[in-house]
Amino acid sequence: MTGRGRRIRAAVIVLTIFACALAGLDRAGAKIVVPDSSVIEVDDATVKSVVAMFERAEQAVKARDLDAVMATYSSHYNYHGLKKDDIRKVWKDLFDEYQEIASTHLLTKFTKVGSGSQTVLEVTCTGHLWARSKTSGLYVPIDSWHEEVHYLAPEGGEWRIRGNLGDSPRVLPFGTSPHPLF
Repeated sequence: MTGRGRRIRAAVIVLTIFACALAGLDRAGAKIVVPDSSVIEVDDATVKSVVAMFERAEQAVKARDLDAVMATYSSHYNYHGLKKDDIRKVWKDLFDEYQEIASTHLLTKFTKVGSGSQTVLEVTCTGHLWARSKTSGLYVPIDSWHEEVHYLAPEGGEWRIRGNLGDSPRVLPFGTSPHPLF
């Protein structure tokens, strides 16, 4: 893809996320979208199971069910040094401080790497997480990401968020921040 093509694709992704956000703000509903233009290098059943995982996670967030949210994460979760217990605390704090938490996920690429117990699914996602503040009553952004790669691994018969593969960089590149949530 040319530089111009990448810029056009990025603009389309940003506009789609913006439209989803505007459509969802009035009811704080989750949006999980797999556009027709997505690069899908896995079978339909895998795509459906990943989307179902995100939907279960969103329902758990809506119900404020911390244990169900945490079931989305692999027991081997590791994202830039953050482990599953760290993410549990983040979600607990979010539930304490915010209501009507919702997110948008635009899933644009699915790639399977490895086989058997070493299988990892790379899912490229653009989106954001927002909520209504218990303090101000206003909707506020909590997190946003552009073409973040979610690494998922099979565990207990389902795909679970694994974090990142390999060694984490000691320092993130300028202008980037970790995206530990989903």
